[in-house]
Amino acid sequence: MIKIRIAVCIKQVPGTTGIKIDPETNTLVRHGIENIINPFDSYALEEGVSLKERLMQDGFSGEIEVVALTMGPPQAEQVLKEAISTGIDRAILLSDRAFAGADTWATALTLSRAIQKLEDCRLVIFGKQTLDGDTGQVGPEFAQQMNIPFTGYVSSVQEISKNRIKVKRLMEDRYEIIELKLPAAISVNKDINTPRVPSLRGKLKAKNTAVPVWGIGELGAGEDEVGLSGSYTRVVKIFTPRTEHEVQMIEGTPGEQAEKLYGKLKNLNIVGGGR
Repeated sequence: MIKIRIAVCIKQVPGTTGIKIDPETNTLVRHGIENIINPFDSYALEEGVSLKERLMQDGFSGEIEVVALTMGPPQAEQVLKEAISTGIDRAILLSDRAFAGADTWATALTLSRAIQKLEDCRLVIFGKQTLDGDTGQVGPEFAQQMNIPFTGYVSSVQEISKNRIKVKRLMEDRYEIIELKLPAAISVNKDINTPRVPSLRGKLKAKNTAVPVWGIGELGAGEDEVGLSGSYTRVVKIFTPRTEHEVQMIEGTPGEQAEKLYGKLKNLNIVGGGR
């Protein structure tokens, strides 16, 4: 039987704009903060489910499965359960102490090993970027490691079959229509769809579905390839820039104030000498 497997890579991120940094470890403070599915990944999840529905409506004669994956600590299982409630067939949690401290390259490698283990994966979908890292690098780096085509900023999937996909890509000043040979990877932006609300049936399925956990052993990766050891970049320091302001009060009549202000600006070379 012909099989198409679509994988959607998601991430758990802090559900707040008030992100704080631990000055000692230079990592995000996650304790006491609610975690959510990265917003852009919600569009990736919806597109995965929608593409399955489209293929079925087009009469595809084969098995179609949509799988969600995330790399993170054990509590990241929560976002995978949410993904299942929106129509994802199954989910896999990549969790191991060896994965800690991974940069985008090590994260992409871990995801690529998981996709290789899945087999028959024709399309991998990412959100455009994440709220915490905000780099948008994991998708293209994943494709590089898998040696498959990649395109980002996808705002519409126009056609899809077992072997090809045609997408509309949003650029700064234009659209591009790109056709990719499958297997391939794409990253999507928020223009691509409207994520569906989880159904009651979906919530019940999520509650009763066990999420398998794959560690470094299941992926067959070396400890020097993943996590901090496999990272080419390291965060040396994260800090909030200090801003200092000096306020000077100018007294006198409006005319005197204008003359004094002009003199100060002239001394700072902000205004010219002419009037």
